[in-house]
Amino acid sequence: MNVWTVANQKGGVGKTTTAITLAGLLSEQGQRVLLIDTDPHASLTSYLNYDCDDLTVGLFDLFVAPMLDAELVHNATIETPYNGINLLPATMALATLDRTLGHRDGMGLILKNIITLVSGDYDFVIIDCPPVLGVMMVNALASSDRILVPVQTEFLALKGLDRMVKTFEIMQRSCTNKFHYTVIPTMFDRRTKASIVSLQTLQQNYSQNVWRAVIPVDTQFRNASLKHMPPSMYSRSSRGVAAYGALLQDLLAGIKQQDRMYG
Repeated sequence: MNVWTVANQKGGVGKTTTAITLAGLLSEQGQRVLLIDTDPHASLTSYLNYDCDDLTVGLFDLFVAPMLDAELVHNATIETPYNGINLLPATMALATLDRTLGHRDGMGLILKNIITLVSGDYDFVIIDCPPVLGVMMVNALASSDRILVPVQTEFLALKGLDRMVKTFEIMQRSCTNKFHYTVIPTMFDRRTKASIVSLQTLQQNYSQNVWRAVIPVDTQFRNASLKHMPPSMYSRSSRGVAAYGALLQDLLAGIKQQDRMYG
């Protein structure tokens, strides 16, 4: 099983779009995918047309459970209408975890334990993170094989990336698993100088970690979200979905290469 975390300490850069699009593409290849929404704003949960106020159980309940087991995780998991895609939903209560449980021993590994309990049920886990370094992001990073960092190709988003990379360096010192990160240039508009200059800056400053291509601006992403559908199932031939398809191919090729090196 592979665990990918979609993270950035800046909002509005395409994290939820990245998570749901990759999940849709993987499911179309017959892969079993668990989406985990760790953001108290519940963007991913809302995207899939679930109202967090109506949910009786979710990720928060697993974090505060006295004892975790696979049945609890299954009970908190939603089978979405899309074949092969399940969701561990978020609720606003997640926002209280930093205050109420942030200093508890082992708090940073709860999500990893949750994933381990259901590891035989899925091929991929994709975690959508809040744009804040707190208990939820720490848990997500500690669970990951690879971190995907969507970065909007504009100046302010690049400043946020600097902070994110420093967070990775801090986490690497305390994590037993050595995760890798891939910077994904998003919302690229080749008609604007800002996008072009920002992309060049990304490639110069993070050359070893920047994905080779870009995710373009595409109105079909917005249209798919209005229909609560993975973009690949809403508009398979759109240029944005094609770009994510190329990204997925590269990520899967990277997994095969690692397997050859360490397997």
